[in-house]
Amino acid sequence: MGLDSYLYKKSYVRSDEYYSPEQRMVVEVKTGGEVSKTIQPNRIRYIVEEVGYWRKQNQIHNWFVQNTQGGVDNCQTSYVSRDNLEELLDLCKQVKSDNELADSLLPTTSGFFFGGTEYDEWYFIGIDNTITFLEDCLSDELADEFEYSASW
Repeated sequence: MGLDSYLYKKSYVRSDEYYSPEQRMVVEVKTGGEVSKTIQPNRIRYIVEEVGYWRKQNQIHNWFVQNTQGGVDNCQTSYVSRDNLEELLDLCKQVKSDNELADSLLPTTSGFFFGGTEYDEWYFIGIDNTITFLEDCLSDELADEFEYSASW
């Protein structure tokens, strides 16, 4: 039990006839090496990948709540723009280069099983992991749809 947060990348599947053969995507879902009979590939419109997972990193959760959820924290899923991710990445890099900026740029927040509010090793591991997740996401130039969700 505790704060678990997720960042998802949504990729649109271009499979319709009006796309050129070079643009068209083919999705195949297999179970045990056999093509699934229950999932119809022509109906798939998005592929959703989990590209980030945080455990009790309340400073990251707080940033998403304040910047993509309008300050409302009720376990909802929120749209996250590429610009949002670039902003968060910049803040994380600033905090990594000067730990004294942590409280002002990415403050911790308390909550039900949200973890500690100290600026300790656990906090900075979360900053490092976030940098890794976000650099990976942003390296995909075609990726422009992201979602954030959390639960506790």
